[in-house]
Amino acid sequence: MNKSNLLIGSLILVVGVGAGVGIAYWLLGQDGSSTVMVEEKTQPLFYRNPMNPEITSPVPAKDSMGMDYLPVYADNEKNDIVGTVKIDPVVVQNIGVRTATARRTSISRTIRTVGRVDFDEKRMARLHPKVEGWIEEVRVDKTGQYVEKDDILLSIYSPKLVSTQQEYLLALNNLSALKKSPFEEIRQGAEDLVKSSRERLTLLDVPEHQIQELEQTRKIKKNLHIHSPVAGTVIRIGSRQGQYVTPKTELYMMVDLSQVWVYADVYEYELPWVKVGDEVEVTLASVPGKTFKGSLAYIYPYAESKTRTTKVRLVFDNRQRLLRPNTFVEVSIQSDTLKNVVVIPAEAIIRSGDRTQVFVVRGPGKFEPRTVRLGFESKGQVAVLDGVDAGDEVVTSAQFLVDSESKLREATAKMMDTLKDSGNGQDGMGDHEGERHGEINPTDKEKT
Repeated sequence: MNKSNLLIGSLILVVGVGAGVGIAYWLLGQDGSSTVMVEEKTQPLFYRNPMNPEITSPVPAKDSMGMDYLPVYADNEKNDIVGTVKIDPVVVQNIGVRTATARRTSISRTIRTVGRVDFDEKRMARLHPKVEGWIEEVRVDKTGQYVEKDDILLSIYSPKLVSTQQEYLLALNNLSALKKSPFEEIRQGAEDLVKSSRERLTLLDVPEHQIQELEQTRKIKKNLHIHSPVAGTVIRIGSRQGQYVTPKTELYMMVDLSQVWVYADVYEYELPWVKVGDEVEVTLASVPGKTFKGSLAYIYPYAESKTRTTKVRLVFDNRQRLLRPNTFVEVSIQSDTLKNVVVIPAEAIIRSGDRTQVFVVRGPGKFEPRTVRLGFESKGQVAVLDGVDAGDEVVTSAQFLVDSESKLREATAKMMDTLKDSGNGQDGMGDHEGERHGEINPTDKEKT
């Protein structure tokens, strides 16, 4: 009885195994081809040296620096752009591929140059005497000295000034004598004479307080006080005590330093980005950590013959007197802001010959080259006018390794298309041509 049960159990086991094997063969007959294709998709064709893409290996290997060779997969997707690269995600992580997302934002261009601080020409004053004479006293005798408006600078003895005062006193005395005259024309003539004599003193820059003192005391002043016409700093003195001066003599040159100009040079290719009214910033070595803000006031209509640059004039408030004329400053000109444009990091850009491109992530380990048209760059970001959309993920590091692989892929694709075209035109000789150019036939691939 026990032997019979054992025999029946063994038969059942054999039948079950046979049935399982039959089902397995049936399933393999239905799906075996697709399984092989999946395996072929995930198996790399060969491995490439990460530092020298021309060196390949049929099996995993390491280079002289201990870096793993990069696996290269068959590209079976017909819709991929030529040059699209596939790299194992593990290798992507090992070689340090980093990405950034393109986004829409505002960007402005910053033009950097060097400038020189100078005087504001509209705030400069040159002082000349209105009469000939000799300088009797000099009260401001040092350049760099600050003076307020109407401060006495010096005094001049002038014979012409003395005679003009005498004429004025005579006109005043004449008016006093004829004030009670019954003839209106005589009184009016005396008043007109006083008025013209007083105006002559004013035209000779005799200050009002000296004229009033002359009217009250009726004593002629020997010296004429020369007053400062503006509040500012004396930057040049053209005369000294005892010197004979004429209206041609420049006595002083003064400037108000509460506002200064900065001259900067802009290159030709930068000119389209600057305009009057742009905000500007300057920094200088003597005041570290401080930024001065101003505006672009004027763009000169000519270029310098030697440097081929165009001069621009900037205006800055200088009430603290920190911007000293003739010092050099670093200038940043903020140009127009472009709004709602696609922006990516500048490090993602690859410039090769006449083509500018980036690599866009199309999936895990899959990178697609895109030719782009760029706007201007600012603070590490660059505007993309065409080629990348907001939300696209672009490669920002190790992209040169990806670019090298992409170029090899593109060259290989072009070669394969050429071989295919030549094979179609030579009645089946394409296989031999393919072997001579290193093409791997399916039969050779199975043997390997």
